[in-house]
Amino acid sequence: MEALLRRELGCGSVKATGHSGGGCISQGQSYDTDRGRVFVKVNSKAKRMFEGEMASLTAILNTGTVRVPKPIKVLDAPGGGSMLVMEHVDMRYLSSYAAQLGAQLADLHLDNKKLGESLLKEAGTVGRGGGHTERPFVERFGFDVVTCCGYLPQVNDWQQDWVEFYARQRIQPQMDMVEKGSGDREALQLWSALQLKIPDLFRGLEIVPALLHGDLWGGNVAEDSSGPVIFDPASFYGHSEYELAIAGMFGGFGSSFYSAYHSRVPKAPGFEKRLHLYQLFHYLNHWNHFGSGYRGSSLSIMRKLVT
Repeated sequence: MEALLRRELGCGSVKATGHSGGGCISQGQSYDTDRGRVFVKVNSKAKRMFEGEMASLTAILNTGTVRVPKPIKVLDAPGGGSMLVMEHVDMRYLSSYAAQLGAQLADLHLDNKKLGESLLKEAGTVGRGGGHTERPFVERFGFDVVTCCGYLPQVNDWQQDWVEFYARQRIQPQMDMVEKGSGDREALQLWSALQLKIPDLFRGLEIVPALLHGDLWGGNVAEDSSGPVIFDPASFYGHSEYELAIAGMFGGFGSSFYSAYHSRVPKAPGFEKRLHLYQLFHYLNHWNHFGSGYRGSSLSIMRKLVT
């Protein structure tokens, strides 16, 4: 491994440290190099998972809103699988900087909207040429590459309509996996009924595409001595409310986080019902990752939304 990293990163010296970590999907190890410490994630599955993560980290990094580990390179792992090399960050449990994370996450979600407003202003200013903004405004929902929430790939084809994007490219692929895996009739019947109800949850709502982390639960946030850090993203441009669904499912975020976030992105009418709709994706995704222990939660949400 050290020889591979020396060659691929152009380093003179590479040495494993005592820092290691991992979750349900990937394992990681830190290495000291003559160019600084790096963290290497290793996974036996498809390379596109790490390519999607690298693109996600790069997109978030480019907004300058919330800190992420700087991605360096995706490599083929020795003996099969793939690796993602990134900046090492000395992370600890999020506590002191929860409110700051809420504010910075709001800034991330508002970044594309502000880009659009800036371009409009530039276009309307007499005597100034366009093109001052380096990053383009994103008008549609999706992402340039496939990203994975867990190890399952997400369909990120660009769509003009958010409701269609969410139903067809988030929930439908999960339901297809449920049907293939168990043929659960009740789940399929509830989904048929729910599809008719979804548009009503978005009546009168204007949604500007927001760059999302995409998998923001308590295990994917931390802090170091300088402030909050988010990692393991599964990014795409979507509805900002989607981000808060998994945040509320498994704990890790206190009232200071939400207060700071909503002071910049206020709740729109119907927020709570839409949050249930967005949590449905994550319960289905967990069902398809980890088994039928998540069936009850998935069906409960669908029943709630169709009545």
